[in-house]
Amino acid sequence: MAGPIRHLSTYHHESTPSASTLINEINVQLALFRDLLIHIGQPHDSPELRERVRRLRRTCVEATKQTSQLVLPTCKKSSGEVCAEQPQLVLLYFMSNLLLRELAKCHRLVQLVPMDMSSYYENRAGPSNFGNVISQILLCKQITPDFNQEELCSIAKDTQEITRIVTDIQEFLPQHETLSHLESNIALKGDEVNGLWRNKRRGSLYKGMGVLCCMSRPNYL
Repeated sequence: MAGPIRHLSTYHHESTPSASTLINEINVQLALFRDLLIHIGQPHDSPELRERVRRLRRTCVEATKQTSQLVLPTCKKSSGEVCAEQPQLVLLYFMSNLLLRELAKCHRLVQLVPMDMSSYYENRAGPSNFGNVISQILLCKQITPDFNQEELCSIAKDTQEITRIVTDIQEFLPQHETLSHLESNIALKGDEVNGLWRNKRRGSLYKGMGVLCCMSRPNYL
């Protein structure tokens, strides 16, 4: 498994990153998220793993939202013209759809394989313990966060947000005849990319998801 990378929030203290930089970071984070999901329900599953999954999921969602806020306004201003960010928009669309698929898997795994997090959160705050703090004040007793239920609600909320981004992006996706122009401008190399564009010409533009390193369909579910 790849090692940890710099969190996207650290860019706020530097110059604003480019869309391509953010997309590269999302790609790596998404690959790590997918790798961690493979271990749920396996011998290496643990409360620590579930917390890492939760944090990485949130990182992927927030990074996708941040990138869409950077790319979409540019395309909206370029009405009637070719948007300069169009190649990044296409890649963001691919990754957003992949993130939706991984979120669906994550939701299903949490449902099927719940984890007892009581010992992990015994001396720590849960994922969102504001409601628990209020309840503790009112009831005058300690309340253990229901990690699994909070995860399911959080994943559902993330899914709604990413679905909204996908819907917004669809309005600005390129038409079939612009593929050649995009292919020459997207900074990707290798036979997989060339094969992707050939497949797009033969069929639907957006059904293929093989353009990025983490986009092959897993066989663990």
